[in-house]
Amino acid sequence: MNTLGDLERAVLEHLWAAGGPVPATQLRDAFADRGLALTTVHTVLTRLEQKGFVEHDESRPRQFRARGTREEHVAELMHEVLGQAGDRQAALARFVGSVGEDEVRMLRALLAASGDDPAPR
Repeated sequence: MNTLGDLERAVLEHLWAAGGPVPATQLRDAFADRGLALTTVHTVLTRLEQKGFVEHDESRPRQFRARGTREEHVAELMHEVLGQAGDRQAALARFVGSVGEDEVRMLRALLAASGDDPAPR
């Protein structure tokens, strides 16, 4: 599982929020309170690109964007973590038992929409 450092996560969050391509200089400016050098921003973007989270175009200056949505990233993380469970059913049961009623209703609706709802109707 590709883990993200604090700065990588912050940059990725900014790219998701931007909703489109962003030059490194704009990212540097967005994190002015951290005093980041442009080279640091480029290093973070390169690492995110190597991990498969970011891509860039060939314009000058290069524009960077997230390769997927925040929701896709979270779903992938959930799938990877579940894949590491020794007992998937126990892990899912513990998860479902820990969510609130709103999430339970949401899960039931999503399962019903996918045609895989195991709950009696």
